[in-house]
Amino acid sequence: MGSTHHKANISVQKDPSDASDERQQQALRERGKLPAHVACIMDGNGRWAQRRGEARVLGHHEGVTSVREITEACAELSVEYLTLYTFSTENWERPDAEIDALMELLVRTVQKERSTLMENGIQLQVIGDLSQLPDPCRKALLETKADTADNSQMTLTLALSYSGRWEILQAARDLATKVANGELSPEEIDASCFENQLDTAGMPDPDLLVRTGGEYRLSNFLLWQSAYTELYITDDFWPDFRRPQLYGAIRSYQDRDRRFGRVECNPGEETTDGT
Repeated sequence: MGSTHHKANISVQKDPSDASDERQQQALRERGKLPAHVACIMDGNGRWAQRRGEARVLGHHEGVTSVREITEACAELSVEYLTLYTFSTENWERPDAEIDALMELLVRTVQKERSTLMENGIQLQVIGDLSQLPDPCRKALLETKADTADNSQMTLTLALSYSGRWEILQAARDLATKVANGELSPEEIDASCFENQLDTAGMPDPDLLVRTGGEYRLSNFLLWQSAYTELYITDDFWPDFRRPQLYGAIRSYQDRDRRFGRVECNPGEETTDGT
């Protein structure tokens, strides 16, 4: 007895939120210039958890989801550089249990996300005093950095055991050593020369710096590089900072008039004070 085979007609339902997100991204592209480099001070993980009666480390776990979502959104928008303040030198003063949990989370996250970085053409960079990190963390980071070295879609930089003052002091010491060794004369040291000694050498300065958690300070992050960066402060804690919040920050950036200290004079007017 013969049998008749019917080919299943399967239709894949697309999440309506995906289409909405695509429309928002397109609207941003049409609205104005997008930042080439976005930097984030990811503040408020611990407070987010404490307000829910949970241990601070839960906020760090939830913060990883925000990292993934913001990284994906920036890559989709063709943002070229995303730099995240992941762990400052001051954070070493936190309780040992929290630091240990953070380092363990960092290793797991870097290892888990390595394939995603490769699939999306994202290169991983790390800045800061890596010698202070536990060996497993340093190993996972350096392996992923090497694996993604040829990726060119976007550069994701993690600032770990990082301090802006430390970075500037290191650059000054390196230049002083070169002068002492006769490799460089003091007259040759200009802004470009100095920038090439920073951890961020080869990267453009951030166009937009987002700080979550409602604090109005740089907290020792990219001090040299942020001289003319547009700042966006939000009361949202980092675990609550997702795609809609990022798009709001970019819209705010697009509304700014970036003069970099310059002023256009009307005919017959002069300005002498730079204001």
